[in-house]
Amino acid sequence: MEFDRIDELTFNYSDIFFSYYFNRECSCTPMVKDHMLIYIYSGEVLARQGDKENVIGAGECVFIRKDNRVSLNKQPKGDEMFKGIFMIFKRNFLREFYQTVDKDKFPETVPQELPSIIKLPQNPNIEGLFQSIAPYFDSNIKPVEAIMKLKLQEDIFSLLHIDKIFYPILFDFTEPWKIDILDFMEENYMYDLTIEDIAHYTGRSLATFKRDFKKLTLVSPQKWLMNKRLEVANDKIRNENKKISDVYLEVGFKNLSHFSAAYKKHFGHNPSV
Repeated sequence: MEFDRIDELTFNYSDIFFSYYFNRECSCTPMVKDHMLIYIYSGEVLARQGDKENVIGAGECVFIRKDNRVSLNKQPKGDEMFKGIFMIFKRNFLREFYQTVDKDKFPETVPQELPSIIKLPQNPNIEGLFQSIAPYFDSNIKPVEAIMKLKLQEDIFSLLHIDKIFYPILFDFTEPWKIDILDFMEENYMYDLTIEDIAHYTGRSLATFKRDFKKLTLVSPQKWLMNKRLEVANDKIRNENKKISDVYLEVGFKNLSHFSAAYKKHFGHNPSV
């Protein structure tokens, strides 16, 4: 493949994501819905949760637990572009794998607070696994789906061998507890979450979420989010003297023109007035 004219490249083979960033950093703050394992070939990732930051450099690997909000900065380091692999462990895949697990190996006690970000120690099993799929970065040949599934399974075995804490982490199939809808939306309105995502993170099915939300307010969830973003943006512009070019991103809009049109419709004038 020819990559020297490409600024970024990400491709997915059966929940294994190969990611390049050449000349800049890429930042995202997702709600991590599924367990994720990240291995860095070059460059680095800054993984932040609250006031805690983990730096993952070349040759290092980090596990991020599901149902958490984690900020990820993927960036080059020196002359090295960012190059990493992200493995996603979905619920159905883990349920299927769970049927093969020796239940006697589960730890008798489980810590009350399981960590959200776990930086793994150097391990030949992990290192060998990721090096075995590195050639797909530079190949036009798409790997066989069955092989990628085997790689995911191999990774699970490696995690369980590294630390028994991964037994209760990986094989916890309970649903999230129901939490207050409006509290969650007040704290997370600025993130790129679908209504389905919000339902999941508040511990509800989509139908239950819509029913519960209707009891709280007369507007739809989409309209509530739009109004909230615009009200916060207006406060930042008027009372904090922030630039419009900064504010629209801070409150969750993806482009300035959409923000300006929505602002004018809501307030009756342009944000610059």
